[in-house]
Order: sequence, then C-alpha cells, then structure tokens
Amino acid sequence: MRVRVLDAARDLTCDAGWDQVSLSAVATRAGVSRPSVYKEFGSRAGLGRALVIRETQEFFAGLGDILHPGLPDTHASLEAAIFYVLTQADERPFVRAVVAAAREGSDSLLPYLTARADPVFDTGQALLRDWLGERHPARGEQTVEDAADIAVRMTISHLILPDRAPRPTARRLAAAVLKLLEDSP
Repeated sequence: MRVRVLDAARDLTCDAGWDQVSLSAVATRAGVSRPSVYKEFGSRAGLGRALVIRETQEFFAGLGDILHPGLPDTHASLEAAIFYVLTQADERPFVRAVVAAAREGSDSLLPYLTARADPVFDTGQALLRDWLGERHPARGEQTVEDAADIAVRMTISHLILPDRAPRPTARRLAAAVLKLLEDSP
C-alpha cells in the first residue's frame, strides 16, 4: 500500500504540482481509503516528506553510480556528477515538477529539498564528502567537508536558478570546488 500511495502522490505532483495534491486525491488514485493514508503518513506533510525521501534515494543512487568508481580524472568525475544533477530537472518527472514549481515560486515541497537539512543536503554532502575524502586524503577533514558543502549548495542553487547551460555550469562548479581543495592546507 505504501508504494502505491507514494506512486500516486508522485504522479499527481508531476501532473499538477504538490500544491494541488490532496490526501483524498492520493487515496483515490492509489485505490486505498483516506484514513489508511493518514494512518501510514500522519498528514499531508508526512506524505510529502516520505515522497521526497523516496525520490531522493533513487536520485542519489544514480549520482553514486557516477562517482563510484567514477572517472579516473577527479575534475571530469566531479563535473559529470554535477552535470547529472543539473540535467535531472529535465529528465526526471518528479524533479522537473518540483524545480519548475520552485522557479515559479509556488511549491510547498521545495523546503524539503532546500531548507530542511535532510534528505537532500545531508545525503548529498555525505556522498560527496566521502568521495572527495577518498580522492584527496591529504586534505583536512574540515576542508573536504567545506568543499562538499559548497558543491552541494551551489549545484542546487544553479538547479533552481540556472544562469547558463548545464555543461559549462558543471565545469565551473567542479573547478571551483577542486580549487578550494588545492588551495587549502
């Protein structure tokens, strides 16, 4: 039942945006009762959080595949990972729906992706921190953590408010993050 409800919530979000999704509509689309949805998720916010967590896990699995084992060249590998994130706004219907709504200033799922630390920031930073730490073991833990934080925040910023095509943006962000690692003790 949980999977059907989350699938229904994702489909409705992709069709009309999260602001238009009600628990009644989700229950109907999933073929379950509204009280069942409440029992499983507690509230609309609980459903939204569960949806974002599930979609984030799938998204980061793809990102992890790019980074591990990754390309031999650290810059090329990081650029490929950032490019992956930036292009997902067009390739994944759920990400596209949330980002499009955010660009229009009207989606209540956006806080789960940007303002609340988990699941996006924590997961992204941990994945990138571990990867950068493997690639730059001589750098201090704080430097690696700062580089991961900057990479994640800047990538999400460019995802929401792009200023140029994804490829040059990915190249610039990768260069900036690696420059930070090179210049830090």
